[in-house]
Amino acid sequence: MVALNTSLSLNQRANEYFLNGNYIQAANLYEQAIAVNPEIKSNYWHLGLIFLLQEQEVEAQTTWFMAMMEGEAEQVNIWNAELLEILETEADRQEKLEKYNICEKIRQNIRQIAPDNIHNLLHLINLHIKLETYTEETFSELDIIEIINSNTKTNINLEILGKTISSVLHYIQIYPSSIEFFEACSLHFTENPQALMNIFIAAAVDIAYSRRQPKIAAQLCEIYLRLDNNNPGVLGHLSSFYQNSDDYELGIETAKTFYSLVERLPEKIFANRQILRGLMSAGGQWQESYSVNQRQQDLLAELIATNPQDLTPMDVSILLNSNYFAFYIEDNIAKNRSVQNKILQICQENHNIYAQAQVEKYSQGHLERKKQRISQKKLKIGYISHCFKSHSVGWLARWLLQYHDRDKFEINGYFVNSDNVSDLLHQWYINQMDKVFKSYNVWSLAEEIYQDEIDILIDLDSITLDITCEVMTFKPAPIQVTWLGWDASGSPSIDYFIADPYVLSESAQEHYQEKIWRLPQTYIAVDGFEVNVPKVRRDELDIPNDAVVYFSGQRGFKRHPDITRLQLKILKEVPNSYFLIKGLADEESTHKFFAQIAKEEEVDYARLRFLADAPTEGVHRANLDIADIVLDTYPYNGATTTLETLWMCIPMVTRVGEQFAARNSYTMMMNAGISEGIAWTDEEYVEWGIRLGKDADLRQQIAWKLRQSRKTSPLWNGKQFAREMEKAYEQMWQKYTTK
Repeated sequence: MVALNTSLSLNQRANEYFLNGNYIQAANLYEQAIAVNPEIKSNYWHLGLIFLLQEQEVEAQTTWFMAMMEGEAEQVNIWNAELLEILETEADRQEKLEKYNICEKIRQNIRQIAPDNIHNLLHLINLHIKLETYTEETFSELDIIEIINSNTKTNINLEILGKTISSVLHYIQIYPSSIEFFEACSLHFTENPQALMNIFIAAAVDIAYSRRQPKIAAQLCEIYLRLDNNNPGVLGHLSSFYQNSDDYELGIETAKTFYSLVERLPEKIFANRQILRGLMSAGGQWQESYSVNQRQQDLLAELIATNPQDLTPMDVSILLNSNYFAFYIEDNIAKNRSVQNKILQICQENHNIYAQAQVEKYSQGHLERKKQRISQKKLKIGYISHCFKSHSVGWLARWLLQYHDRDKFEINGYFVNSDNVSDLLHQWYINQMDKVFKSYNVWSLAEEIYQDEIDILIDLDSITLDITCEVMTFKPAPIQVTWLGWDASGSPSIDYFIADPYVLSESAQEHYQEKIWRLPQTYIAVDGFEVNVPKVRRDELDIPNDAVVYFSGQRGFKRHPDITRLQLKILKEVPNSYFLIKGLADEESTHKFFAQIAKEEEVDYARLRFLADAPTEGVHRANLDIADIVLDTYPYNGATTTLETLWMCIPMVTRVGEQFAARNSYTMMMNAGISEGIAWTDEEYVEWGIRLGKDADLRQQIAWKLRQSRKTSPLWNGKQFAREMEKAYEQMWQKYTTK
């Protein structure tokens, strides 16, 4: 009894030294305890652990082995379990202390004792990720996929498994074996597939959009659907992933399945939009697009008529851009803007109900801060977007950021769904900001903006991304502005929409909820574009050197049949002319679309050429030099493509309409000092196209004027534009503080 009490006393004191990190004193006491009572095996386990923590791995393993060598098999099993429990406890403690190297060493020793311990292996994967030692070989080295497949569903802790899946998916783009790991893990969620959905869907969205790997995201969804066939939420995402992977047919069919499974009005609106998105993106499927869009308008009319006040946050999210494609189908500013404004009004009202506490907090906070910030030295400007990367908006917005006066303005960037470490433009944007915050959680984005006390928040996305639009509904900044990414969202939370004297007519204000803030000359300006070496030649395309080459480079949903018909009418009237067509769309559908219209217009289909996408933006711009005339689209003009055309000094023809999207090229041409090619009717569009095709001298005159415009035009003066935007910000702030 005395020996036992002595041993327990020594053990207690040793443990205190151990927890305080005094390993030498602790080891001495454990050795004394072993000498007093060698039958208490836990002292050996702790002594060996101390050796391990002191980088004496051989001594540790020898201590454990010596304590077990004389035991029977049943006893050894019990002792192993005791040792593993002690090692597990210490590994957890070291991980909480963020001593990951030590934790990893302990878990590697656990693996030697129990190589099939699945939870230890999962912890090891997470440690490899934290220590940045995770590689493609990690799974094979640990044999973990085979072990996961051999374990029964009840043997694995789903919380630990889920945490590991989430960590691994971050590296899926680099290590394809992560797909195999996800597939093996998924089988353990057959009783609770929703838990797996909660883990993987956010990662899939990030993989598809931020990292631009929709095929990988689609694979994840396909694996999940083996467990939870026809899950509407996953099918909705999957339809987009397929469409973004250029698998348009499968994307459309998936969206139709999605539509057939939902019954609630908001979900039917979203599902129908997914069908329309697929049809429009594929290009050429306009008759069905018209039909699906009419159904969309009917569904939206029903929503507006019922004016629901019980929408969920998810409902609001999927409704924000539900009218997106109407602007590509019809140039009707009164109709399109009315529907858009009413939808966003419903969304805002419902948002104010379920997010009441946060909305009221921000509103009250703005009032309290207003008095304190009137005399501030710098205005705090926040820019929010998912486009701070190699994206058309990213290419255009950079000049404003570059030329901002940092003595007057503090600039924060709120990056939505962005972690593009390999994207040079993304890294450039990070370097321009005084502060960068990245997230795809609307609540945390809104809170961060509010806590940063941003004075004016600029939305670059409008409704092209629901997350950005949702953040704006919180009104986290006292002044909120939409610029550049699309037409105005119609949200009551937006104060101003940036325009200019041309891109919206004088009477346009009656169609906008937001106050139109017109800059004096242009709503966008750049210093120019990077141009690389071209990759296409006329002889490679079987086009004679003396031929007239027309060009159109827009996505499928901009190639409206009406404007395409006008383009082929032009081609028909200009001898020795060819039409180059470039832009994302379904190849087969696009060829059928142009072949049908060419047949109807009696144009030789052999005069059409289809170009693949260029490897870089610089090459794409260089390739434009093959064209003599660019034919713009309508009712949705080019924007970035128009600026690129004008920068390359190529004449173009545009059809001006009513809505913002139908006047982009008009404002850019006017600001470049070019009126030749601006058409106000279909007839003028054809006339200008024919005239430019037949008059080489006129084309040269326009090219010369465009080249000269680089020296004087406000379109090519990013610094002057930055001053005009800053002046607008200051005037907005003055109006706000003097109210």
